[in-house]
Parts: sequence; C-alpha cells; structure tokens
Amino acid sequence: MRGVQCLSMPAALVIGTLVLASCATPTITGGAAGPAAEAPSLKPGDRWVYHGQDGYRVPVVWDETHEITAIGPEGITVRVTLKGPTIDIQRTETWSAPGIVRTGAVYEAETDRFEPSLIRYNYPLSVGNTWSQSIRNANKPPDPFGPIQRHVEVGGYESVSTPAGTFDAIRMRVLMQLDDATFWRYGTECNYLVWYAPSVGATVKEEKRSSYREKEGMEGVSVPGQHATLQLTSFSRGR
Repeated sequence: MRGVQCLSMPAALVIGTLVLASCATPTITGGAAGPAAEAPSLKPGDRWVYHGQDGYRVPVVWDETHEITAIGPEGITVRVTLKGPTIDIQRTETWSAPGIVRTGAVYEAETDRFEPSLIRYNYPLSVGNTWSQSIRNANKPPDPFGPIQRHVEVGGYESVSTPAGTFDAIRMRVLMQLDDATFWRYGTECNYLVWYAPSVGATVKEEKRSSYREKEGMEGVSVPGQHATLQLTSFSRGR
C-alpha cells in the first residue's frame, strides 16, 4: 500500500472537517469481508460504458465511455466521451499506473493537471484502508486558488446491480473540498459513494453529492450542487 500523503496543518483541518461532516450520513465501514483488490491488468481497447444523470426536477442524462487507447513507457492514455441530448464532450486522461492520475477529472468533465498525481485508487484496496491528499491543479495559478483536499475510505464488499449485471463490489467513500473558493463563497464540498468491482477493474456505480456555502453572513446556507448517479451499462476487454 502506498503511504498516505503528508498534509500541512490547514489541509489536515479541512480533511478533518469533511470527515466529521460525513458522520451525518451512514458509515461505510460495513459490508462483507473479502480479498484485497489488486491493481488490474489493463490493455488497449479495454472499454467501460456508463449511463449518468445529474440534477433534481429535470436531470441531465448522458452516456459516458472510458476507453484505454494506449499503454507505453509514458503511461496509460484513456479517452473519455460524454454524449447526451445536451452534452457532447471528449477529454483525455493520462495515468502513470492504474489508479494514479496525472491529468484527468476529479469533479465533473474538466481536465486538471495534478501536482502531485491524484491517487484515485490506492491498490491493493483493503477493507478499512484510508488515504488523504492535498493536490494542486497546475492548470490554475497558485493564488488565489488553494489545493484540492481529498480523503478516501475503503469499506467492505456489497452486491451491486447495474444495467451491466450484478457485481461483488467494494464500497468506498470519497470526501473532497475543491479549489473553487471565491470572495463570496467557500470551496465546493463533495461526498461521493463509489462501488469498485475487481472483476472489471473499475467502478460499477457512483453516487455524487456536492454543495457549497456562501460568505458575507450566509455561512449557514448550503447551496446544492451535484446530485448525480453513474452506473455501468457495459464492459469489454481489449484484444
């Protein structure tokens, strides 16, 4: 297991606040015991297709495809496409190894350049493991934007049904504070549940919730953001 990133005192306080806030939602430490999930063996052509929706009364819907297009000495290249009635996006992620993201998305469909690299999955994934990071998006100037604070907790196995089938999946919670604070609002706070299936080497379901708080006397007002679900619809191995 990779070592947990060392955090500065302000970063540690932010992570602690996010963890305490998560106590208002059900704990993820339950679930069945099971083997640790090792890093998957990937090859060009591996392809995961998801169906996503985000919103409340009239949600936005789309299909999202992740396909490995190249593996070489420089790492792993992944093409991500999102297509729907109101969405048509293509972006590229680069990984130095499975689970280690140099450029990619941490919130929606943006492309960030992470310093240090984002640890999306800290293999082997074992029940009770946690890791925390303070990450800068190198595409933004250091001021006035602070770092992204991210904390992950690994729970147990659950049976998860999706349009692609039923999977034995590891349930994880991801807590984040984004680098989007401004003079009138605090950074977006994210509370995600992610189900990772070792049999497909990726997530099979994600539930994403986010919100932010305003400043100037409105500190107690929470403005909702993401209300999204992503489910695997198909998976195929490259040849």
